[in-house]
Amino acid sequence: MSASAATVGEVVRRTAAELDADGILTARIDAELLVAHVLGLSRADLVVERGRVLSQPEQVRVAKLAARRAAREPLQYIVGEWGFRRLTLIVDGRALIPRPETETVVERCLALLRGVDAPLVLDVGTGSGAIALAIADEHPGARVTGIDVSDEALALAHENAARTGIAVEFLRHDMLSGLPGSDWDLVVSNPPYVRPEEAAGLAPEVVDWEPHVALFGGGHTETLVQLAAAALRPGGALVLESYDERASAVAGLLEHAGFTEVVVTSDLAGRDRVVEGRRPA
Repeated sequence: MSASAATVGEVVRRTAAELDADGILTARIDAELLVAHVLGLSRADLVVERGRVLSQPEQVRVAKLAARRAAREPLQYIVGEWGFRRLTLIVDGRALIPRPETETVVERCLALLRGVDAPLVLDVGTGSGAIALAIADEHPGARVTGIDVSDEALALAHENAARTGIAVEFLRHDMLSGLPGSDWDLVVSNPPYVRPEEAAGLAPEVVDWEPHVALFGGGHTETLVQLAAAALRPGGALVLESYDERASAVAGLLEHAGFTEVVVTSDLAGRDRVVEGRRPA
């Protein structure tokens, strides 16, 4: 083995040590995923391939990607794709990164749509299209529309629809001008809900890289609750992502707007995450 040669295991250990020194809390996982990405493998494959020798160009590419991660660029943007429910989606700076907690939003939507053969679903602020595409994927009868004010996000959503082969309609629409249509079976949204004054408490990966228009809210949740109350058919459901410190207040907004069966659901980490309710029949 030449002096410059290094195995998968050695490159992972070296990269993890460098990322750890740069303050990356998930250094080992990130190192494994970066090496796997360069080699075109899954993370699980690295166990079998740990003795494989990386070429010098492969090592250089790992080092360049690790430098981006050390600069706090999100891992998901670096590798360019990420898993969400049953899908693998294109991910980049045009939209928020699909997160595991948002999978709970989809889970609640599917539960509320159970028994409805061809529901009309509106995803407000669709971003990468993750929620809309996952619902359409797991409820084949659903007719799903995703709206967003960002042309860049919509372009990404269209790319993900083409990649997955799932039929979803994506439209440019500003919800502040009202919601399109008035007979939806379900309206769902992961609206911008971080207050601007909370920016200092966010990780650099979030505040320095993800689109602020999708992060920081200025009454979006309150407006959406009022609009959904008018846009849903009687008996239709509204599902919103929130965060634990504010979920109970969002539930109060739904109750004040006349929604019934208001429920707060925790994500897998036990944090209050999803608020739902029904328009009275």
